[in-house]
Amino acid sequence: MKTINEQIKDFLNGLNSPVEIIDYIDIDQIDENDPFNSIYEMIEDNGGFDIEIIYYDDAINYLKENDPSLLDSLELASDYGFAIKDLNSEVLASLLASQKTRDAFYELNDEINRFFENIK
Repeated sequence: MKTINEQIKDFLNGLNSPVEIIDYIDIDQIDENDPFNSIYEMIEDNGGFDIEIIYYDDAINYLKENDPSLLDSLELASDYGFAIKDLNSEVLASLLASQKTRDAFYELNDEINRFFENIK
């Protein structure tokens, strides 16, 4: 019979997540009353959502496919307080890729909370 921590680890490893959750969290620190948000915050605090796109060609291609108007990536840059002089395609692509990763993880909210409700 598996321990609760082993069950949690197996569940988290089995999720279709954009990040390797288990690499960024401490299972013992998961708030049983708010599991999704506590997991999300641990991943955020440990840089798990940070995607870095470092080559100009890769950045341009990513933006061309995901934000050809640059509206989303420029809005993100503004939200994070970037000055125009600090922006380039790599920064914009990295900001957008990181946000898309956060958004994709957020879609697991109900599934994670449901699991923790059932494991109590």
